[in-house]
Amino acid sequence: MTAIRLLLVDDDPLVRTGLSLMMGGAEDIEIVGEAADGGEVEALVDRTRPDVVLMDIRMPSMDGLTATELLRRREDAPQVVVLTTFHADEQVLRALRAGAAGFVLKDTPPAEILDAVRRVAAGDPVLSPTVTRQLMRHAAGTAADTRRARARERIAALNDREREVSVAVGRGLSNAEIATGLYMSVATVKTHVSRILAKLDLNNRVQIALLAYDAELLDDDGH
Repeated sequence: MTAIRLLLVDDDPLVRTGLSLMMGGAEDIEIVGEAADGGEVEALVDRTRPDVVLMDIRMPSMDGLTATELLRRREDAPQVVVLTTFHADEQVLRALRAGAAGFVLKDTPPAEILDAVRRVAAGDPVLSPTVTRQLMRHAAGTAADTRRARARERIAALNDREREVSVAVGRGLSNAEIATGLYMSVATVKTHVSRILAKLDLNNRVQIALLAYDAELLDDDGH
């Protein structure tokens, strides 16, 4: 089994120590480095080549949001899971828009943090439908008209089937659930998702969901 290479980023040494002890005890996870500030991250990523970065949002010099944006611009970008103390926070939304694959609360039970790292390493976003809806409601208070217009312009590049899949992703459905609802195979759903990501220059399903919400495609009747 190849271990998941994990980089820890948090300005609190006690938090880093706790995470290192907790995560390092798992046989399938290898802690390859630690950073106390977002400004240290890119150099550490170059040196350690992590698969996943567990990133605190609030740090004194360069915050986790800026560090995430810089990382996700790289061709060889690792997956990023942000650490936060809030369920629905504007900075969490900005991190997800920048390409973070999800977030975990700092008081999340250890087993769930381990599960989040494993899921992200496997290519799955760490957002349940319930959390997605909560974030969307928070986004409703922060989304501007210009964001809606921009989102609709981008969505227009999709064909009808891709648009339907985007709406389903935005509703937090799994590939299997989308396949059942749209009468297609799971493999076909995966193909559509890959095409959507490529067409819209997005990193992951979370960004598809946020874009669908911004474009106001997630109304109750599904149109």
